[in-house]
Amino acid sequence: SHERICQYIAKESGSLVVSVGYRLAPEHKYPAAYEDCLNATLHFLQHLQHYGVDPARVTVCGDSAGGNLAAAVSQTLAGSSDLPRLRAQILIYPGLQALDFNLPSYQQNRGVPPLFRECVLYYSLHYVQGDTSNLEEVLEGAHVPPDMRLKYRKWVSPD
Repeated sequence: SHERICQYIAKESGSLVVSVGYRLAPEHKYPAAYEDCLNATLHFLQHLQHYGVDPARVTVCGDSAGGNLAAAVSQTLAGSSDLPRLRAQILIYPGLQALDFNLPSYQQNRGVPPLFRECVLYYSLHYVQGDTSNLEEVLEGAHVPPDMRLKYRKWVSPD
């Protein structure tokens, strides 16, 4: 689905673009997609000379669920001292939090295609747990214990 945009980015930036075809939910729930992206990135970083890539210029990128995966891979590799450091991450409308689906951005954009709030949550639940049995509970925010909500409110709040 992203072949043309990857080709465009490569051509316009004079870069090598590696696009990872990761396993998809619901057939493959978490952590399958993350493991695929991490393993592909590790392989690439370990073989940069083969591809003629400057180790100081490696960036990860992703949109939507891929943005979440790029962020997770970046966090995993941030503490690695035996691999080249990632120069940057580019996250295009990434799915980064699942604590509160009632924040203003979710409310303002709840009916904007193609990412209707319920659709985002439906696909996210398939990815994480393989079913959507608690969709309503998550929409209401009842899936997060009060102590966790307090702990993370600094990062996940309308303020």
